[in-house]
Amino acid sequence: MNRLIFKLALVCVTFALPLFAFATPAEDKATVAALDTAYQAAVKNNDAATMDRILADDFVLVTGKGKAFTKTDLLKSARDKDQIYEHQEDTEQTVRVWGDTAVVTALLWIKYTNKDGAQDYKLWFSDTYVRTKSGWRYVFGQASMRLP
Repeated sequence: MNRLIFKLALVCVTFALPLFAFATPAEDKATVAALDTAYQAAVKNNDAATMDRILADDFVLVTGKGKAFTKTDLLKSARDKDQIYEHQEDTEQTVRVWGDTAVVTALLWIKYTNKDGAQDYKLWFSDTYVRTKSGWRYVFGQASMRLP
């Protein structure tokens, strides 16, 4: 009986392995880079649906002034179109992957209009992603102070 169970388990594992293909570090790096670029585009377009898919439920963004924003805060801002973006793109993007965690750093140029008027500045950010059962999710962001 034990032999039969062992053989059945071996057959199941043999057929299931292709379903659990493991990404190489280079593939993970490319995936996270593309995901972060898609996130920046979603912010620019106030695309709350895409932001919702990328952000983890317990997401937090901390600014250079120490203010914290949750996923709920960011999605509400996008839905309400609190900012109308002209520019929300990054340069000098670097992605580092350590197993199931990845960190993206980049220089972000932000240009938008809101209730306080026009804003135009650059800042450095670090975005932390974690691999989950449903794919990579953006879990934590840190943005520097505005650069002159």
